[in-house]
Amino acid sequence: MGENLKKSAAHTGSKIFVTTFFLTALLTGIVWGSIQYETPANRRAQEVLPSRLISGPHFRVQDRVVADGYMFRFTVNSDYGTFLVGGKYGLRKLIREIQAIAALRQVNQGQALLNGARGKARETLEFGLKLANAPLDTVVSIPQGVAKLFSNISGGLQDSHDPRRDTVAEKVLNVSGAKRKLAYDLGVDVYSSNRVLQNELDNVARAQALGALAVSAAIPYGGGAAVSLSGMSRTAREVNGLLRDEPPGALRTRNQGKLQAMGVDPGLAARFLNHYAFTPRHQTIIVACLEKLSGAQGRNKFINFALSASDEETANFFQNMAEMLETYNRTVSPIREINVPGVLVARAANGTALVPFPLDYGVWSPRAERVVKKTLAARTGRAKPASIELWVSGAMSPLASNRLEAQGIRVVENVDRRIGLSD
Repeated sequence: MGENLKKSAAHTGSKIFVTTFFLTALLTGIVWGSIQYETPANRRAQEVLPSRLISGPHFRVQDRVVADGYMFRFTVNSDYGTFLVGGKYGLRKLIREIQAIAALRQVNQGQALLNGARGKARETLEFGLKLANAPLDTVVSIPQGVAKLFSNISGGLQDSHDPRRDTVAEKVLNVSGAKRKLAYDLGVDVYSSNRVLQNELDNVARAQALGALAVSAAIPYGGGAAVSLSGMSRTAREVNGLLRDEPPGALRTRNQGKLQAMGVDPGLAARFLNHYAFTPRHQTIIVACLEKLSGAQGRNKFINFALSASDEETANFFQNMAEMLETYNRTVSPIREINVPGVLVARAANGTALVPFPLDYGVWSPRAERVVKKTLAARTGRAKPASIELWVSGAMSPLASNRLEAQGIRVVENVDRRIGLSD
């Protein structure tokens, strides 16, 4: 009887142990070779943003934030329309633009300015100048973004006018130069796809060019309305003056010459410079960063990889990636070679393989696993790097960090605090 009780107790204890083991294994995702994946979970704005980016003059971010495994997607209500934007960098850029729109609307409010500008226009040219304020509008732009960019690795203006090109009338009136200077002073991108901002910049720049508005009157708060919302890489700061002073054609010629000096095939360079997703600002910052990787092989591979951009979000992704490479090259170790076996991998002089990856919050998904496996498989037959570092601008989930480190990949988070990536 006692022996039977002992066996029964032992059997019960064994069942409890086995049950506990499997429950623990299920929770930690290590059930005998099976792999736990994560599904991106939507978040609340207050969970992912500081209060100054949730609401402020003329804007408020909606509480629901959509996550796609790479970037957060925000819906922003403003006095000038509703905007959908991908990524924290895109959000900061939009907030600067909203503050700039407010400043420009303030300039445009005076009826005397409008009448004066129209009168001056009649005196100079028979030019269909429309200085009336754009009506409140809704900008709906849902970029496919970074998630789409890597899914295969196992927004535009309202009207037909492209702000990258100057019309003949604008050249005559020097509107283009006034507009670039205005955008520079306000701390916004003159080539932005924000159509409300473009309308307001056009209105004030044309008024300046027609002599109806003094240049000094255009910036109510002395310039850089919201520059303090984000940092900026060293290269982007250097490029800003060029963007103010040089028209798009001159920037293209400059970038073309630099790409040629790097040994990039002229046809490949032309495809990059003609790519619809990249503005002259994107291109100029990317080229300037690559130029500083003097002696690095494979810069043409970066340019070829960049051709996979499909929208403004992915163009920002490549720009930020180039800024990461330039910063590592300058502050840690010179970059010697660039390859793209699934994701971009840069071999540095210190033996490290660097993977620069701008994102908000990364999770472990089947897609992420395929990208990692393809990247690691491409190293077969090559000298093993001393270490592999994944630089991310935001953060990775604990599970993703554990999975990556199990593959020998060291995760370095919040790189943007060190670099000040441009948005």
